[in-house]
Amino acid sequence: MCSLTERQREVLEFIARFSEDNAYPPTVREIGEHFSVSLRAVQDHIAALQKKGYISLCPKRSRSIRVLKDCRPDGGSLSTVRVPVLKGLPSAGQPLLSEGNIASYIVVAESAAPAGAGCFALQVPDDSMRGAGILAGDTAVIRVSADAEDGQIVAAVVENALLLRRFCREASRVCLQPEDSVSRPVYFQDARIEGVLSCIIRTY
Repeated sequence: MCSLTERQREVLEFIARFSEDNAYPPTVREIGEHFSVSLRAVQDHIAALQKKGYISLCPKRSRSIRVLKDCRPDGGSLSTVRVPVLKGLPSAGQPLLSEGNIASYIVVAESAAPAGAGCFALQVPDDSMRGAGILAGDTAVIRVSADAEDGQIVAAVVENALLLRRFCREASRVCLQPEDSVSRPVYFQDARIEGVLSCIIRTY
């Protein structure tokens, strides 16, 4: 590996720290705002880091920067996990994570998908959770769990669809509550919970 300039090292450390804290990498604009420099300057630093083998990225795609070597003084390292993105609900009798129900994979920070917990991801189909800051097109990373605590956002099976809703316990039933002014809450005696929201990934 080639040596880094002081500013290149600062940019690399910011990308690694941001990725750990948010479970997704920063955009060029976010890096520029953090260092108060132009987008062109950021692009030059990113190109240098890529050439020296410290990061990888996919051209023309937002939030595609991946840290290959973390050189922070504190010895921090960025661990990532490969998470399957589901197509929806599988055919009857097939498990949720069956091979035929996996559309693709994404790589996220291990802090967003702890090893051993079991995770999957799904594309948010609509704005029914807009009030919680979750928009159509976002990718929701879900930690597998058959139960949830009151107030958590869960992935639950409702009428042959896998929905993202807020889990609310009531005296004698469970409410799956949307966060918009259009969708209706769904009530159950015993909801089928597939997992609890771990993080949201959004691309621009």
